[in-house]
Amino acid sequence: MPNITVLDQNTINKIAAGEVIERPASVVKELLENAIDAKATAVTVEIKEGGTTFIRVTDNGCGIPKEEVPLAFLRHSTSKIKSVEDLFTVSSLGFRGEALASIAAVSQVELITKTSIGLTGTRYQIDGGEERSLEEIGAPEGTTFIARNLFYNTPARKKFLKTPMTEGAHVSDLVEKLALSHPEISIRFIQNNQNKLHTSGNHNLKDIVYTVFGREIASNLLEVSVKKPEVSIDGYIGKPVIARGNRNYENYFINGRYIKSSIICRAIEEAYKPFMMQHKYPFTMLHFTIEPEMLDVNVHPTKMELRFRDGDMVYHMVYQAVASALAHKELIPEVELEKNKEDNLQNLIGKRHDPAPEPFEKRRLMAMQQQAAAEEQKELPPVFTEGFQKRLSPQPSSATMDAVKEPDDLLENWLKPSAPALPQTSVASQPSESLEPLQNPESSSATGEKPKQLDLFDGKLLEPKARSLHKLIGQLFDTYWLVEFNEQLYIIDQHAAHEKVLYEKTMATLKTREYTSQLVNPPIILTLNRNEEVLLNQHLKYFTEMGFEIEPFGGREYAVRGVPANLFSIAKKELLIEMIDGLSEEGSVSSPDIIYERVASMSCKAAVKGGNHLSFAEANELIDQLLGLENPYACPHGRPTIISMSKYELEKKFKRIV
Repeated sequence: MPNITVLDQNTINKIAAGEVIERPASVVKELLENAIDAKATAVTVEIKEGGTTFIRVTDNGCGIPKEEVPLAFLRHSTSKIKSVEDLFTVSSLGFRGEALASIAAVSQVELITKTSIGLTGTRYQIDGGEERSLEEIGAPEGTTFIARNLFYNTPARKKFLKTPMTEGAHVSDLVEKLALSHPEISIRFIQNNQNKLHTSGNHNLKDIVYTVFGREIASNLLEVSVKKPEVSIDGYIGKPVIARGNRNYENYFINGRYIKSSIICRAIEEAYKPFMMQHKYPFTMLHFTIEPEMLDVNVHPTKMELRFRDGDMVYHMVYQAVASALAHKELIPEVELEKNKEDNLQNLIGKRHDPAPEPFEKRRLMAMQQQAAAEEQKELPPVFTEGFQKRLSPQPSSATMDAVKEPDDLLENWLKPSAPALPQTSVASQPSESLEPLQNPESSSATGEKPKQLDLFDGKLLEPKARSLHKLIGQLFDTYWLVEFNEQLYIIDQHAAHEKVLYEKTMATLKTREYTSQLVNPPIILTLNRNEEVLLNQHLKYFTEMGFEIEPFGGREYAVRGVPANLFSIAKKELLIEMIDGLSEEGSVSSPDIIYERVASMSCKAAVKGGNHLSFAEANELIDQLLGLENPYACPHGRPTIISMSKYELEKKFKRIV
């Protein structure tokens, strides 16, 4: 058995540093909390290379007397507590006395400090836990702390750091949270000589929310204010319209400390449940003031977690506060009014950049325009494919208008010659138990024999010659299309079918890198936080390959000037935010496949909905594409796109067969 020995102090310090200092953000957290505990009213945080090479935190707090400066870097030396009893009433952000010792153990540290009563300041240097110099220096009141070359003496730790951009995003996120937790302190954040954040310290939390999260969120807030003898809650919660796809925007602070609590999180989400879609999470910015004796903050070295003496009371109080703020509010999202039908058609025509169609296509376009004008009560039919979109492209010239046929003739010509358009008729619906999976009778119904099961994968239904025998009967309930073929009645769900077509088309386009981009004017403006910025920049090349054109727009805003042509109808701000939120859930993405899958799934949102009236021409186009897929029988979510009823079953229901 190896001999037991006592570790030297240097090794002890480095082990202890591993518990407190994980990355540059950990250093900034400890130094910024110390500045706040020193009663500073203004703090400046500056980093370079994500904080790996340079971190400087300057405050105007009380400073450190010269004789106490070396003591500050000893482990378990602190001015925050004096005895074990103080642990139960601690109100400062830091109190363990490990921060400065841990930082000095793994970096090159320089401290400049001056108290209000001192004539001169003090400059102290310590590298890797070893003191280098202690001298007097001219300095303003307060403290400046500089940490250079983090983990320079522990290369095994250094290689686990992420890129400077990622580490800088963690620092930025931390500074923002501390600024939000202390609106009474002016906090400036400088990254690579650029100002990223500057709060005024005017005690106005909503101003900081606007600065950090942007106008959209700041304009959709509901105030929360609840006070009880031992607990009070103040702050804001967001309307459901600004919900996100992850919990990154659920922020709450207890006695000025940013924490994570499953109790508070569960209470917030339960209160939002009646107002929120599944897998959506709210925006919250809540400040809790709780008597220290009700808390145990000495749970984790980073003090990110704590325990409540009465968790049930906290849960119910949070639930009631959030539910009351949401109750009796008009939470209807504000939307832009749609333009009239003529403007919509002109927009569709004006935004296409395809070459001019053939004369026949111009005649068909004019016929569709006449139909749209005649059917004022119906919505403009949706566009399904690029081929169909091209037929809607330019406005026909006056020379071709005289040659326009009647609409019915054009639709009949556009359909397959062997499948003429039939008048839309009313079809009586049958009980659901009468629907069977795609059957085909192999003997005459007069024989009374039950038909055998049709094998959909034997190629019969998908053969080109079979398509020419399809007879499109009409649309049922503005959702289901009825097709007669080979003594079978096929019922096609237009929404599920279009979802499948869009999904397969998008996946094929993404995998073969066949992308086209459609310009957006005015551009879509996104306001992102630091983590979202990092995710966007990390995966920007995949977005660019897919047809997105995204560029910085100043500050934290990005302008989306182009979107994939096949996603044009759904490429709104909500889609882009949802995509970025989804990336943060996926964690580290090693290939574009996860992004492609998510985009393809979201493309299903462009599918025509149930209840939308379609023309025979549009239905035929959709069915052509659906049956051209390798597996057209289920949508991406697993729902069937096609069901059928045989002639045999219909005749049994009408008692033609006993």
